Amino acid sequence: MTRNALIVRGGWEGHHPVEATDLFVPFLRAEGFDVTIEDTPEVYADAERMASVDLILQSVTMSEASGDAVNGLRAAVEAGTGLAGWHGGIADSYRNSSDYLQLVGGQFATHPSKHPDEVCGNETDNYLTYRVEMTDLGREHQITDGIDDFTLHTEQYWVLHDGLIDVLATTTHPVQPYHPWRRPLVSPAVWTRLWGRGRVFVATPGHSLDVLRDDNVRTIIERGMLWAARTR
Repeated sequence: MTRNALIVRGGWEGHHPVEATDLFVPFLRAEGFDVTIEDTPEVYADAERMASVDLILQSVTMSEASGDAVNGLRAAVEAGTGLAGWHGGIADSYRNSSDYLQLVGGQFATHPSKHPDEVCGNETDNYLTYRVEMTDLGREHQITDGIDDFTLHTEQYWVLHDGLIDVLATTTHPVQPYHPWRRPLVSPAVWTRLWGRGRVFVATPGHSLDVLRDDNVRTIIERGMLWAARTR
């Protein structure tokens, strides 16, 4: 049976929302999804349309969504529509909406930078080499089963989150003399969330296309989308 996937993309162009989501369209189609694409979150306000959507793949960094759109998204997920995404496309969207933040369960706060002597004024100032480490839950969850801890060189997200997320992988921000915090901070890197009859999946790696092509990251996202999608 064909299922319906809706890709919503836009916002800050630095995350390449079109090219990034295009990477996963062939996978979704191969898994039996009919894929449609919108360039505004206002589609979420269309209750009739959203009732037919089994999976939302969102890649909208920052930007804004109307109250009707956010309410429509929350209602759709509560009714069973899956919501999935990566990096700022889901964890740094619609900063002015607390209702959206509650739905997702985690919000980008920062990505720590290199040593001040090493910064050069471009996006690589925030590229660090860091580990993504599986939790006990992650080692047995279908999204991350069989994936070992792995290393990335990209933005390391510091996420503010609540206790209703199920964390599959974490990353630790170390203490550095040029940063103001004085103890290591463990932040979720991959998580899931149950919301009504719906499922939410978030992976924080995904700043650039090369990160999304990393075998571990790609596998986690592909499995995460399938996990989140409604089963009719």
